[in-house]
Amino acid sequence: MMGPMRVLVVDDSALMRRLIPKILEREPSIQVVGTAMDGHFALKKIEELAPQVITLDLEMPGLNGIDTLKEIMRRWGLPVIVVSSHSTAGASITLKALALGAFDFVAKPKDVSATMPAIADELIRKIRAAAHHGVVQQQFLPDEAPGVQLPKQPPVAPTSIVAIGVSTGGPNALQYLFSKLPVDFAGSILVVQHMPDGFTELFAKRLDETCPIRVKEAQSGDLLVAGRALICPGNRHMKVRKMPLGNVAFLTDDPPVNGHRPSVDVLFRSVAEEFGPQVMAVLMTGMGEDGAAGMGAIRATGGITVAQSERTCVVYGMPKAAVERGFVMKTVHLQDLPTLLQKQCAREVTSGEDKEIKQSTSAGSN
Repeated sequence: MMGPMRVLVVDDSALMRRLIPKILEREPSIQVVGTAMDGHFALKKIEELAPQVITLDLEMPGLNGIDTLKEIMRRWGLPVIVVSSHSTAGASITLKALALGAFDFVAKPKDVSATMPAIADELIRKIRAAAHHGVVQQQFLPDEAPGVQLPKQPPVAPTSIVAIGVSTGGPNALQYLFSKLPVDFAGSILVVQHMPDGFTELFAKRLDETCPIRVKEAQSGDLLVAGRALICPGNRHMKVRKMPLGNVAFLTDDPPVNGHRPSVDVLFRSVAEEFGPQVMAVLMTGMGEDGAAGMGAIRATGGITVAQSERTCVVYGMPKAAVERGFVMKTVHLQDLPTLLQKQCAREVTSGEDKEIKQSTSAGSN
């Protein structure tokens, strides 16, 4: 990419319109080309300044952030990074923005003036990824949520453990995947989605309301049962343990791994140690390399390893890292992932089907 990445900062707070450009000044490859105090000004400045990435506050007077985002998606398809308040209301509106096509989000610290620099590295990384990504593709954005709770399957023992690691682009990708799994899905799903605490509980509830399988934010002691996905809480790690009365998930406050808590590597290594060949590991869209080493551990213990294809990833970072290390047995498009999971976890799965995946040559197969 030639020249610095052009960023427009949109926020109704004068303090934030000073702080965000200031923390971005440390990165020579980023140029803040302007600021806007509301949605109306933002739309005008996009036309005038031609930014490549927009940071957007959602809680603004006049044309609010959600309506501004809709217009940006409709008219330009530019990548938008939401700067969200760290609250229940902020989490709810942020998840809505992600469903509408926002590239990613960062959560404002509670004491903005004192600790805003703490999110500088995260914001810079996401701006870089967004600028590289360019125009937003919306082919797998989830459908509108139904108005009624879907019936769920009673808990039964799972045939397999499906461990999923995902980051940027994950909320929409997971909703697409889970919406295509049947209510009687035979596997037990464990998910590490890079997301702050306070956001994962609401995210899990929204998935549970819109998908046939059951979804909940994990708690220590939750049983691993078929037809249910456990989402690791923000700022915790998730591991698993075989117990006499049933296999369970448990949470820890161990230090971050790869700069993340929760970390995909922590989950992957744990399921490899406890369940080995019973595990199917999936690395989906996301920045960085979290999960690559853990996927290697799963493959070494006889598990199945799968990566989402570059074409269907918002950011092809985490899957790419595992592919390049030779740890991925099969690469699939997002739209084909539900069928693969159902075949692998089906109670009548044959040794021939399992052997076919294990013998695939990974990176080039679809």
